[in-house]
Amino acid sequence: MQSFLRSKQTAVDLLGQADEFGSSGVSILREYFQLTKPRIELLIVISTAVGYCFGIGSSFRISTLLNALMGTALMAAGSATLNQWYERDIDKKMNRTQARPIPAGIIPAHHALIFGVLVSVLGFAELLVFTNYLAALLSFATSFGYLFIYTPLKQKSPVCTTIGAIPGAMPPLIGFAAASGHLTVDAWILFGILFFWQFPHFHAIARMYREDYARGGVKMLAVVDPEGRLVRRQIIVNTLLLIAVTLTPTFAHMAGRVYFGGAFLLGLGLLYFGVQVCKEYSFKRARQLLLASVIYMPLLFALLVFDNPRFWF
Repeated sequence: MQSFLRSKQTAVDLLGQADEFGSSGVSILREYFQLTKPRIELLIVISTAVGYCFGIGSSFRISTLLNALMGTALMAAGSATLNQWYERDIDKKMNRTQARPIPAGIIPAHHALIFGVLVSVLGFAELLVFTNYLAALLSFATSFGYLFIYTPLKQKSPVCTTIGAIPGAMPPLIGFAAASGHLTVDAWILFGILFFWQFPHFHAIARMYREDYARGGVKMLAVVDPEGRLVRRQIIVNTLLLIAVTLTPTFAHMAGRVYFGGAFLLGLGLLYFGVQVCKEYSFKRARQLLLASVIYMPLLFALLVFDNPRFWF
């Protein structure tokens, strides 16, 4: 009887250890997933899909689309990981980033480096093999610009936001190239929309966390311009440019009147929140602008795709 009880207790202990090991493994996987910045990944994937929709010709290949989305997502995940590896010392100094896996000590820096490189290589290979060389080349240029130009520039000059908006606007080009093998005016219009959208979006973030950025030595415009004169001007000018660019798809026969009206109203809504930041340069107003920009882009892309006569007919 005692032998049976001891065996039963041993089995319970082993099960408990297995559960603990399994729970720990899931937790580590979750931390690696966080390294990829999944919320940003979602917008990148959506933008790539929109580009693909406008790049397709007479036939829609679901396999090519899925490979384009997966390859781009892997490249973006690798870039996000390598960015956090590079900025790990900066992240330790900022409240909003101290809990990230590398500065928190959950994932060793050299493990993150290996993970980032491997994921990037996989993404590039998938685009090269299963889509075409142009899509792969554009994804490589995106990662290179993000990691080797924008990331180090953040500690040197506020022009980093403008430079960073270039790789940030590349996903529609990748999707378009994956579908067609070339780029047209339509692809560059999509690029322009995403390019100008980033200014009100990221200036809002920079205003919200300017003390944190200053603590980390990040030279965002909101840090070097604490009163916000240049920041507020940038928000308004770029939002107006965004509205202008978002109306061009109708004239380029990429979308119809429904999109035109919706894009104009969405643009006015975003401009309203930008004006509020100009009137009251505060955390609260910047947060409202940030939320408005997050809602704005998916709605605009949805209108653009669903009012695209070439895609549906």
